Amino acid sequence: MKFLKAIFLLVLPMMMLMSAGTESSAAKKKYPGKKTYMFRVQLRDKSGTSYSLARPSAYLSQKAIERRARQHIAIDSTDLPVSTQYEKMLEKHGTSVVSKSKWNNTVVVMTTDTLAVNRLKLLPFVVGVRKVWTSPDSITLEKPRPKYHKELVLHDTVDVDSHGATQEQLAMLGGQTLHSQGYRGKGITIAVLDAGFTNADLIPAFTNANIVGFQDFVATSNGKMFNSSTHGTQVLSTMAVNVPDVYVGTAPEASYWLLRCEDQQSEQPVEEDYWAAAAEYADSVGVDVINSSLGFYEYDNPADSYRYWQQDGKTALISRTASMLAGKGIVHVNSCGNEGMAAWKKISFPSDATDILSVGAVTPMRKNASFCSLGPTADGRVKPDVMAQGSPTMVVTERGTISSDMGTSFASPLIAGMTACLWQKYPQKTALQLMDMIRRSGSNVAHPDNVYGYGIPDFGSICGDE
Repeated sequence: MKFLKAIFLLVLPMMMLMSAGTESSAAKKKYPGKKTYMFRVQLRDKSGTSYSLARPSAYLSQKAIERRARQHIAIDSTDLPVSTQYEKMLEKHGTSVVSKSKWNNTVVVMTTDTLAVNRLKLLPFVVGVRKVWTSPDSITLEKPRPKYHKELVLHDTVDVDSHGATQEQLAMLGGQTLHSQGYRGKGITIAVLDAGFTNADLIPAFTNANIVGFQDFVATSNGKMFNSSTHGTQVLSTMAVNVPDVYVGTAPEASYWLLRCEDQQSEQPVEEDYWAAAAEYADSVGVDVINSSLGFYEYDNPADSYRYWQQDGKTALISRTASMLAGKGIVHVNSCGNEGMAAWKKISFPSDATDILSVGAVTPMRKNASFCSLGPTADGRVKPDVMAQGSPTMVVTERGTISSDMGTSFASPLIAGMTACLWQKYPQKTALQLMDMIRRSGSNVAHPDNVYGYGIPDFGSICGDE
């Protein structure tokens, strides 16, 4: 996962060396147990399933069904869960199912038996098998939860409005206009797909946030949802925190699902499977908007890493899944990546997906951040789609303090939250219509390019009658 905050690209070399030294000194321990492997198994069909298109309530919530009906979207075979008969047969061959994707009709199995893959390939319902994870030699020791402040305080003496520290980043998007009209995301559900949400269950700043549920999709996590990464906490804060005059997010009245799908102990393709499982879960519980501040292109095994020509929205499993979300009635917002000054330079996967909003970062002066990843996709589509303030963004940290941080990771949820507010205003619009409206409101819509996309949207000026 490449959500590295771009500040590392901007600080002095000595500070970079100091940071690297800190990272390398993290305590490690030997990976417990035997050498273990995970394989992605592509299934031929969904034969033998007990589920039916005529009874969608068995696998989709009422909210998910209503979202499809409102947008005139039919429930189809991709919505049917994978065959439980096939799962049982796979487990009879020395493996255990740890993840699955009904849209891709795949399952991920875990085993310590290196010969298991040969047996799986011979099964008549198996189309293909690919190794997607090998247990690392060592893992980082879990740290105790950081202490946090009992209240959120704005220490800056500069005059601000009722939104407090978020005034500037919200005003850039015309967000105060929507908020003043009463559109603050009420009735809209947002899923946050991220690496973890350290202390988000404890920090008083989140007391007023409507967090309706959470789920961990990392097979090896051992329940570290709220003590695995600070990244998701900061991303969530830009949307959900609601402390008037101090810090108000872009969608303070929306509902939130927190979905962990990133394993920080290694960088391997199975994380795409976790992401797909999380996205499908978000669909099934009735989410309207997904924010994902995650991106992939380089893995621990160079043979697994991607190439530029694969950025077509359908080659990578994660991008193929993301490209299906609008077809389920969901607006997917994804950070485009922080590789503009690195060797890769291009957007990360799944920002190459079709029918999503890929978000780049700008400075308070509305200039593109130098670290922001670039387009186009391999098939020539403009990327990023739109821009928001990410150099820097005001966030709430895992310690419950207001701070500034840098990266497209924090520009993306600004757009996701404003999208929720806009959908509250125009509930009759489809996901595709809403994304088109947002692009067309961009400051660069007259000549979109692969640095600035369609520009910075003006949510306050968008009219649903266009």
